[in-house]
Amino acid sequence: MKRYLNYLWPVIGIGAVVLSLWLLFRELRGLSFAEVEAAFAAIPAGRWALAVLATLVAYLALAWYDRIALLHLGFALSWRFISAVSFTTYALSHNIGMSMFSGAMVRYRAYSTKGLTIGDVGVLVAFCSFTFALGTILLGGIVLAFEPEIVQRLFQVDPLVARLVGGAMLLFVALYVGGAALHFRPLVVGSFTVIYPRLPIAMRQLLAGPLELMGAAGIIWCALPADHNPGFFIVLGVFLASFSAALLSHAPGGLGVLELVFVNALPDTPRADVLAALLVFRLLYLVIPLLLGIVAVVVFERSRILRRPALD
Repeated sequence: MKRYLNYLWPVIGIGAVVLSLWLLFRELRGLSFAEVEAAFAAIPAGRWALAVLATLVAYLALAWYDRIALLHLGFALSWRFISAVSFTTYALSHNIGMSMFSGAMVRYRAYSTKGLTIGDVGVLVAFCSFTFALGTILLGGIVLAFEPEIVQRLFQVDPLVARLVGGAMLLFVALYVGGAALHFRPLVVGSFTVIYPRLPIAMRQLLAGPLELMGAAGIIWCALPADHNPGFFIVLGVFLASFSAALLSHAPGGLGVLELVFVNALPDTPRADVLAALLVFRLLYLVIPLLLGIVAVVVFERSRILRRPALD
């Protein structure tokens, strides 16, 4: 059964990509490549610089994920090593999909050289995933509580219902912080277990998660034209929905899923401008990091091979 499950997730991911691209094709009928190319070329150099800065913020926050998890486990490693491992991990897993599994393999290969066991790496991966989820819940709760009408860009939901959902999300975050402060016993919900960390660790999570998400959303916001830009808060809300949908779909790189959600959620922005902004996002957040990540893996493995004779 487990063997079949290993094939199931890639099939789901490919199916999600095919379905999303088909739906996206229906939405973009009549839009020419030349229009998207012109919109891409029209992005000012200053906005490109801001988008690059937002990318750096996002990846530094991702490195902070690992740093926080290692502190939770009691390991004190250098920022340089953590940043290299984290960057490579996310550069590959964001593009491959199934980030918990692909990320675990890369992390174990690197962190095992520093004394972490496979169990430690499993906890680290789960902790980083929860930090991301916590950041998504916190920011999603804030968006829904203060701008509930944003949900109507995608779903026909009463703003009051959206605001109540946002309040519930913020309550969850408050209970998590309270559990960490009061040293509650682990919370078990079905097969899901929440182990409360020390309060300083929990507070770091509440900063790192939103920082990464705002940095990633900031890339798209920076690349949208000023005269058709709906504002950072709207872009952030749509990004949270699209990125979460992409992760749930297991589509490699969220291909098609991100584009479909953004095109539908920003009807007042020209579709060519939306696609151009998403191309900037894919280039800075996915493609360039992937190329650098592959180089990092090759260099790391080469150094391991060269050291092996000396160890023997």
